[in-house]
Amino acid sequence: MRENIGHNKRVVITGMGALTPIGNTVPEFWDSVKAGKTGFGPITQFDASGYDCTLVAEVKDFHPEDFMDKKSARRMERFSQFAVAAAAEAIADAGLKIAEENAYRVGCIIGSGVGSLQTAEREYAKLAEKGPRKVSPLMVPMMISNMAAGNVSIAYGIKGKSLDVVTACATGTNCVGEAFRTIQYGDADVMLAGGAEGSICGLAVSGFSALTALSMSKDPARCSIPFDKERSGFVMGEGAGILVLEELEHAKARGAKILAEVVGYGCSSDAYHVTSPLESGEGAAAAMRNAMEDAGVEAGEIAYVNAHGTSTHHNDLFETRAIKAAFGEHAYALKINSTKSMIGHLLGAAGAVELITCVKELEDKWLHPTVGLRECDEELDLDYCKEACEYAGDYAMSNSLGFGGHNACILIRRYNG
Repeated sequence: MRENIGHNKRVVITGMGALTPIGNTVPEFWDSVKAGKTGFGPITQFDASGYDCTLVAEVKDFHPEDFMDKKSARRMERFSQFAVAAAAEAIADAGLKIAEENAYRVGCIIGSGVGSLQTAEREYAKLAEKGPRKVSPLMVPMMISNMAAGNVSIAYGIKGKSLDVVTACATGTNCVGEAFRTIQYGDADVMLAGGAEGSICGLAVSGFSALTALSMSKDPARCSIPFDKERSGFVMGEGAGILVLEELEHAKARGAKILAEVVGYGCSSDAYHVTSPLESGEGAAAAMRNAMEDAGVEAGEIAYVNAHGTSTHHNDLFETRAIKAAFGEHAYALKINSTKSMIGHLLGAAGAVELITCVKELEDKWLHPTVGLRECDEELDLDYCKEACEYAGDYAMSNSLGFGGHNACILIRRYNG
């Protein structure tokens, strides 16, 4: 019989891996963040002539054969390759050994917001042009979003709980949160958690453009500018973020380095609209309140929020209202920034990469600026970090809001034993 089942196990982060538009490892990514580097540029993965949206945030110089054999790489689409690569870095960073004796106590919850739209695009073209017998037998296993978790599990012998939580742009945060709960409940000692996305293709760009969600800017310096009065939409990005979450005593017993502690997880649903957040921000505010209640902290103890901050008109306005609703007058004392100002919107991977950013900010006691932010609208009157600043606080909150009204919030703190 398991002991201590319930909401009382402490959970820490012991490893991290990232593939982003500004760096293909956590150190490379973080060096770029500290330098204020952005990852925006013209689309290279397909011919974008005739498209109104031409700027994206692509991963550069990624070679899947560095992480897997060529046969395995051919059987994975880009988002799964990213997940396997980021998981390799996270496992190595954690010094984690997965063997037959512990494999069923190690799990993974790794999501993708859309899976592989390019597989659907490519195979439909075969169907239309050459008939049903030309569709690849690998179409389904390459396309479906659970294959990020599935391929990571296969690659590293992870035999515990393996799930794919899909909540659009909140996917990465929900995956980390559900992994946190899994360890708290006692279903695993270690979980790999996060998100992966790699669907920059004509179908995806066309679909998000039709929603008027994407920036049509041709200027890489002004295309992803969260909270700026000239913001006009998000920039589609790609990449992966994977974190190793571990039960505290398990981590201590094996001498793992502890990067931060996960202390709170909150969710809610707007129950309002398929794409627009609730205008009052009350849904997202509920997720933030739930995370603080889960952690047993008061609003006044929080000093920093890594915002969802997509650079769309509705998100940035309604998220600002949500922060005010959750924190009251204390909202004006918060430091708030958006990592999407440098890497764009990684969709299902966004929350995980942004949580990695929070861990590094706590480690370095430094907050990155919201790059490109010049002037805010009148109602956007909080401190959105126009400049980088030192940060001595113990907590970092990360928000993610997804199409369908999904709101998720993770709260971490500096580990103090």
